[in-house]
Amino acid sequence: MAMKTTDPVEVSSAGAVIDRIRVTTPDRGLRHDLRAVSIVWRRELIRFRTDRLRAITSLVQPFLFLFILGTGLSTLAGGNLPQSSTFDFKTFIYPGVLAMSVLFTAIFSAGSIVWDREFGFLREILVAPVSRGAIVVGKCLGGATIATFQGVIFLCLAWFAHVPYNPVLIMSLIGMMLLLSFTLTAFGVMMAARIRQFQAFMALTQMLVMPLFFLSGALYPLTGLPAWLTVLTRLDPLTYVVGPMRHLVFSHLNVSAQISAILNTHLAPGITWDGWAVPLWLSLGIVAVMGLGMMSVAIAEFSKTE
Repeated sequence: MAMKTTDPVEVSSAGAVIDRIRVTTPDRGLRHDLRAVSIVWRRELIRFRTDRLRAITSLVQPFLFLFILGTGLSTLAGGNLPQSSTFDFKTFIYPGVLAMSVLFTAIFSAGSIVWDREFGFLREILVAPVSRGAIVVGKCLGGATIATFQGVIFLCLAWFAHVPYNPVLIMSLIGMMLLLSFTLTAFGVMMAARIRQFQAFMALTQMLVMPLFFLSGALYPLTGLPAWLTVLTRLDPLTYVVGPMRHLVFSHLNVSAQISAILNTHLAPGITWDGWAVPLWLSLGIVAVMGLGMMSVAIAEFSKTE
């Protein structure tokens, strides 16, 4: 590491010569900030790897939603679904549950900031000779990596929801999960930036996480909703990922053209603003802008005196 070194100073008093004092301070630059991002990112991965119980329990709730809730609700929704042996309600909710597997892991990974603050470790990180923005970026990238890995594990269960293992489909879903994971982690870091107690962070996230999930249209189509509920769904960042994921999954199903048209018309009509269909690139761009915006707010909060 490059260091700045002050000129040696020789101090004498009453004829005695004191040893020279050499003071060194590390340089601050882009290279050191990138190294700080890498260190924080690797720390998140190490913490996740050593906490196997966390990895297992974070998959329990999506598993229950897909196989228990999905199977139970299929009897109620059967009359509205196409009559096809390759399609059932689990196929419809699979993209939403896939986003759910990312949602909890991404936001809760930011809770370690509050935990580190309570035990004083965060102060040691913040006094390091690197920009605090690098610490926030490393935290967001670490949480996004972990959440995407959890989503990839759940992606292996696609066959049980009659979703094909198409390489293009799989890679596209992974890319969308990575983008969603980054935005949700930035959201969690932004909240954790000023919260002092871990219990308060958990209570706040529990209050916000489930509305984010239900408003995204993970369990129901976003058509025929009241005006006030439609507005809320359009403010939810998950909406702009769940919709494209569902449309992508439906486009790769092995069904007839007639069934495909019914699916896209009634179950995956796409996101609209007052009748205007939002294109895919804009949906994903909105999620990216939200993530960068919330990360910028988190950096501003951490830049204040701790």
